[in-house]
Amino acid sequence: MNMNRLELKIPPPAVALCLALVMWLVSSLVQPLDVPFRFRIAAGLVLAFVGQGISIAGMIAFRRARTTINPFNPGATSSLVSGGVYRFTRNPMYVGLLFTLLGWAAFLSNPAALLVVPLYVLYIDRFQIRAEERVLSSLFGAEFGAYKERVRRWF
Repeated sequence: MNMNRLELKIPPPAVALCLALVMWLVSSLVQPLDVPFRFRIAAGLVLAFVGQGISIAGMIAFRRARTTINPFNPGATSSLVSGGVYRFTRNPMYVGLLFTLLGWAAFLSNPAALLVVPLYVLYIDRFQIRAEERVLSSLFGAEFGAYKERVRRWF
């Protein structure tokens, strides 16, 4: 199977949702840590709210720049967004989903669930970000290259 066929095919929120389900399933196979429910809720909510805040900041920056947030068509990008939250990460929407998954892992309070989180990073990095960056490099050339030198991919 040609692995490139998976590039830009599955919406990143769907990837995160599927992995959240896997986290829940594997957490049922392993004894959870003995963490009081209120701490699990608090940690989960804080991480999820931070994650969603980062994602929303990225979407707002795209809207302000009047460029697409469509993960299937990076070629429709009309401008390179490098301000706001994009000064700290090239992929705040994906970082936000990562924090949300970490919040879910904290709520589940299960080491097995936490072991699933790196699969999100690996999948998004390989099948979403690399493809997007190839397109952005072709669209914005040296400007994108300089941006990549200044700002990390994740955080």
